[in-house]
Order: sequence, then structure tokens, then C-alpha cells
Amino acid sequence: MRYTEDKAHSAELLRLALTPMGRQAAALNPLTYTVWYEHLAGINGGLSAALERLEQSVAPIDDAAILRLYKEHVAGPDEEALVRIGGQMQRLMHSVEQSAARTDEQAGSYGDHLSRLTDALADPDNEQLTPRLAEAIERTARMQHSVQDLKAQFAASQNEIARLRGELERARDEALVDPLTGVLNRKGLDRRIQALLGEPPRPGRAHCVAMFDIDHFKQVNDVHGHLVGDRVIQAVAAILRGSITDPMQSAARYGGEEFALLLPNTTPQQATEVAEAVRTRTKAMRLRDRRTQDVVLTVTISGGVAALAPDDDASSLMARADAALYRSKAAGRDRVMRA
Repeated sequence: MRYTEDKAHSAELLRLALTPMGRQAAALNPLTYTVWYEHLAGINGGLSAALERLEQSVAPIDDAAILRLYKEHVAGPDEEALVRIGGQMQRLMHSVEQSAARTDEQAGSYGDHLSRLTDALADPDNEQLTPRLAEAIERTARMQHSVQDLKAQFAASQNEIARLRGELERARDEALVDPLTGVLNRKGLDRRIQALLGEPPRPGRAHCVAMFDIDHFKQVNDVHGHLVGDRVIQAVAAILRGSITDPMQSAARYGGEEFALLLPNTTPQQATEVAEAVRTRTKAMRLRDRRTQDVVLTVTISGGVAALAPDDDASSLMARADAALYRSKAAGRDRVMRA
């Protein structure tokens, strides 16, 4: 489910959304509220980054801007792409149907002529025999040409269907990827976890999740600006991607400055070691001024690890990892704790 916030949390988000919504030029409609809700809830990192950049610019946040933000960061697979692909598929099917109809018509006519030719052959003295044979040769050539056209049409259609299928899959995949970092977004991670719930772990192993949050990230944005903040987020995502050692493992941006690693068929100890490696590499990271190469920023990250329990669903697994993460925060940050 996309929205898992309880009533109290969602009521607080409504209160927080009213102020920025009142300041902007866009209408106060459900589309506008959805954009601000996902931003304030911290569940849509790409949207938050785009919205914050828009707030810093001189451009007004009007109806057109809200619609663009919604289409690019909130909506599912690109609806325009799906409509376009669907239209192309319909035209393709119509073309094949017409080719098949023409071939069928040729076959019917050819069958009628063969019947007349058979009658003529039954009487060798029939004066129609010679013209019937000449017509049979001509119609056979036409029938062969029609069949070849249909075969070529089917071959081209198969290639086009494969291309359209790939385009559709890309549109769907893009809806599951965070545009800023290239790792999974929250929706993509939720789908991976749901798929994993139906697969029991191997003996002695467990399906584990590690949650991370960049320490004092608001201060990074306030002091260095959102562009540097984006660079930090991208760098942490790159560290997460580099920690993946198995195709079944997944890195995701869970929202804002929060990340997750899905680690199937591991042990809690191994998952904790992976999380510690992420923390260590993040702490060693140095962001430099591109002109002077001077170090302008170092960051730390806190983590929490949880293993899937028999009575867990996706929400409870993530909630336990998140609780361990916030125990790390409360204990002084720059550490990893296990649920």
C-alpha cells in the first residue's frame, strides 16, 4: 500500500501541508494535496528534491507545475506512454488483420478458380481448358505473392511487438526507480518485499532488511544548499549499490534521506556486517569542491537491521528495522543497531 501513515500522523501532515499550499498559486485540489502529502511524509525522494528546487527558484508553483510534479513523480507508469503504446499495438493488429483478410479473399477466389479448372480438365476437348490453365498460373503467382506478404507482415509484427513490449516494460520499471539515485524507490522496494514474503528462506538463513538515515541531513541542506544535498544522497546511494553482492539483493531510497537494503537469504549477523560496511564507507566519504578540490563536507549515517519473523508482513518488518534505526539515532547516531 502506498500510504501507511496512521490517522494521527496523516492529520499532522494535513496541518503541515496547509501553509505551503496556501502560499502557492496552484488550486487547493486533491492533486496539489497529494504532491505536498508525499513530500512532507518523506515517502517520495524524487518529488521532494524537485519540489524543493522549485521553491528555491523564482518560478511560481502553479497548476501547471503541480501537474508536472504529479506526472513525473507521483503517477504510476507514464500514462501517455501506455496510451501511445496501446495505440501502436491497435494499429499493428489492424494492419495484420487487413493482410490476413486480403490473403483469405485471395484464397477464396483461388479455390473457386481451381474448382472451375477441375471441371475443364474433366473434358479435354473443352475450349476453356487453355485459358483456364493460363489463369491458374497467374492466380497461383498472385496467391504466392499474397502469402509471402502475409508472412513478411507477421515477421515484422513479431519484431514490433517485441519492441513495444520492451518499451512497456521500461515504462513500468521507471515507475519503480528513484530518478535522482537510480536505485529502487519506495514502491519498488515494497514490491520486492511482497514478492519475497512468498519465498521461504534457505535453512539457517533469513530475509533481512537494513534501514539507513543520513545524520543531520537538514543541516546539510541548510548550510550547503539542496544541490550539495542531492550529491550526498547520490553518493550514499552509490555506496549502497556497491554493497550488493547478490542479484537478489536490492538497494532503495525509501524517502528523503532514508535508504534501505533488502538482503534475502542471509543471517542477521551478516546483514549487520553489511550495514556496518555501509556506515564505515559513508563516514570515510569526502565531498570536495569541484573547482578547488577542498573537502567541504563529511557525513555519517545511522542504521537499523531486522530479520523477517514468522508473523511479519512487509509493514511490520520495515517498522522493526525503522525502530532499530531510530534507536541508533537516539544512542548518538553514526552506528548500526539490530532489532
